Amino acid sequence: MKIAVLTDAHANLPALRVALTAIHQEGCDAIYHTGDAIAIGPYPAETLDLLLNTPRTRLIMGNHDSWFVHGLPSHQPPWMSDGEVAHQYWVHSRLDPSLRAIVAQWPYVIQEEFEGVRLTFLHYAPADTADGFVPILNDPTSDDLDTIFARYQADIVFYGHTHRASDMVGQARYVNLGALGCHKKPVARFAVLECARGEYRLEKRAVPYDDAPLFAEFEKRRVPEREFIYQAFFGKKRSK
Repeated sequence: MKIAVLTDAHANLPALRVALTAIHQEGCDAIYHTGDAIAIGPYPAETLDLLLNTPRTRLIMGNHDSWFVHGLPSHQPPWMSDGEVAHQYWVHSRLDPSLRAIVAQWPYVIQEEFEGVRLTFLHYAPADTADGFVPILNDPTSDDLDTIFARYQADIVFYGHTHRASDMVGQARYVNLGALGCHKKPVARFAVLECARGEYRLEKRAVPYDDAPLFAEFEKRRVPEREFIYQAFFGKKRSK
């Protein structure tokens, strides 16, 4: 069994296209995306359409996906700026409302067993609420990850949300491949996992892509909060 795993595409269509091309060349049996298909990038509709129409792709709910389905929090939390609210409304305005019913079917967790290897895929550790996540742990230890993912009996836990690549071993192996759509370098990050007879091989990939069209589209579509996004998620400064 050979699968590909990626996370946090975040409406970066050029990165997603490059990743999927490479994944198809690998001949994978399935693809798992661990949440946040939309928001931040300028291509929410196109990215969601590509993911939904890529065969054998399993899509997991992230917080940005959930906000599209259920709406933003009824009371604006202190960590959500007015600029982010405007950005989220712009994202939702670019998407066909009929897609809410489709995205609403995405699970928060997928658990699989391939060739005796137990796998858990999720965006991040769920909070006690039905559709939320625990606060992000900065620089977690393996003990921290053992605690927040304690309910899952797995050999590998694939997650995202933090946008930072991480690979730690505790009670399980905890793998965050880093955001596909948000990185200081124009590379599309994903991994290929092969399972056979109770063992596995995990290989990480970082495929270059041209980010010039991405930033041109940010400006063309006048994406709200784009100046903040350039610096916070891509490490770049762009003039208005």
